[in-house]
Order: sequence, then structure tokens, then C-alpha cells
Amino acid sequence: QVQLVESGGGLVQAGGSLRLSCAASGRTFSNYAMGWFRQTPGKEREFVAAISRSGGITNIADSVKGRFTISRDNAKNTVYLQMNTLKPEDTAVYYCAADYSAVPRTTPREYDYWGQGTQVTVSS
Repeated sequence: QVQLVESGGGLVQAGGSLRLSCAASGRTFSNYAMGWFRQTPGKEREFVAAISRSGGITNIADSVKGRFTISRDNAKNTVYLQMNTLKPEDTAVYYCAADYSAVPRTTPREYDYWGQGTQVTVSS
């Protein structure tokens, strides 16, 4: 089992920044690719970003490319999502997830473990 706990969400004005963190515990963190997804009411969970086990490969959704960055610190068992130039359409619950895979994948069903989510609200 891998336990994931997200933090760092909140309310921010459009154009602002937030950094989300996801702390992992349980099995060896560096064995898992990590991803961030987001979801709004009535919509399917949407891929945001993913990072490989070592952090050497990242995959960023086109909708956030150039504004969001994913990184990880395997010594701290933590993955981060730096979100800059936030827009109202970025408002969602953000989830981190762990995937026992060598490469960063984009489909939610491929991920094995999920956090409880953290709310991000961007006001206009």
C-alpha cells in the first residue's frame, strides 16, 4: 500500500501561484511514477502532469503546459506541482496518484493509489 496526502491547495486570484505537495508513505516511493490529476463536479478526472520514477521524464497536459511544473524529491518521498499564472478554469480538486510504472502515464485507470485531493480555487 502507498498512502498519499496532498497539501497546498487554497484560494488564489487569477494570475497567482500555488505549489501543491503530495507526501507518500508505505512502499518505496522511487518505485512509482507519480501523477497529478484534477476534477470538477460532473466531469471526469483530467490528467495534469506526471513524472517518472527518477524524475528525469515529465509529461504535462497541453492545457497547463508552460504554466505548471511537476517535480519530485525521492529523499523526501514527495511530489510537487508548481502552478503559475493560474486561471479560473484551473479551479478543481487536485489529486496526486502513484503508478507502478517506469514511465509517466496519463490515464487515471493506470494509477494504483490515490490521495484524498486538495481544493484549488482561482478567482477572477
